[in-house]
This record gives sequence, structure tokens and C-alpha cells, in this order.
Amino acid sequence: MAEHVIELPDPPEATLSAVARAAEMWGGELERQGGGGRLHIPVLAGLRRGFVAGPLAVEPTTEGSRVVFRPDDQNLYVHIPSLVILLISVAGAVLTVLWPFYPRLLPLAPFGVLLALGGWFLVLTRLRTSGPDEFLEMAAGLLGEEEAARGKT
Repeated sequence: MAEHVIELPDPPEATLSAVARAAEMWGGELERQGGGGRLHIPVLAGLRRGFVAGPLAVEPTTEGSRVVFRPDDQNLYVHIPSLVILLISVAGAVLTVLWPFYPRLLPLAPFGVLLALGGWFLVLTRLRTSGPDEFLEMAAGLLGEEEAARGKT
């Protein structure tokens, strides 16, 4: 699996604390171990959902810190209700395409269009992706909010 890295201007301890808070907000958990730990987070990848886990390391750099997440375990499954709706919409799309060749299907063509468009609006427009990269960006955002809050006081 791919390695996910983000560079942050904050010290490692503040970064690790922000990653732990982000994990809690994300619905996962960080088992802290020294300068890092083991991260478990839920992920969405289109029709697939599940969890990703792996070691997380926060390394000091000259400008701040570097967060490295190396997923080594994933448990993903296909969201069956969305898949069924897409299969029904494919049947509607095929019906819509076939009616010129089989004129007796013409009365069903509007129903086929509705099925095809229904699959588009119910499933495809709502597909989301949220994985390790988005998680690390969220942690960086939490650090930015903390800095902004400290700057106002």
C-alpha cells in the first residue's frame, strides 16, 4: 500500500496531539507509542467502505515535523445497496438504448430513462472519497485552527 506523508510547521508533540484529536473526530483511533503509534481510521473509496490501519510516525524536521502513515492492513467491502441501484440503472440504460432496434420496447423507454437517471442521482452524484490523505489534511487543519486561536489571544 502507498505511503501517505505530510509536512507540517509545528513541533512533533503538537502534531501528534492534533493527529490523535483528528483520529477521534474521524471516527478512528490512534494507539500512541512513543513518537507515533498505530492508526485505525474508517475510509470511503467510491462504492467501497471499511477501515485502514497501520503505523504512524511523526518525525522532527528542520521546519517542524513530518507525519508518515504506512497502511499495512485494510478491510474494505462493497456497499451492496448502492451496487444494486447501479445495476438497476444499467438495465434502464440498456432498455433506453435498445428501443430503436426493437420498436416494441418504445412504451418502456421513458421508464428506462428514469431508471438510468435515478441511478445517477441516487448513487453516482453522492460518491465520496475519504482516506488517509484527507485524514492527514484534517489533522493539518486542526493545527492551523490552534495557531489561529493562539494568535487571537
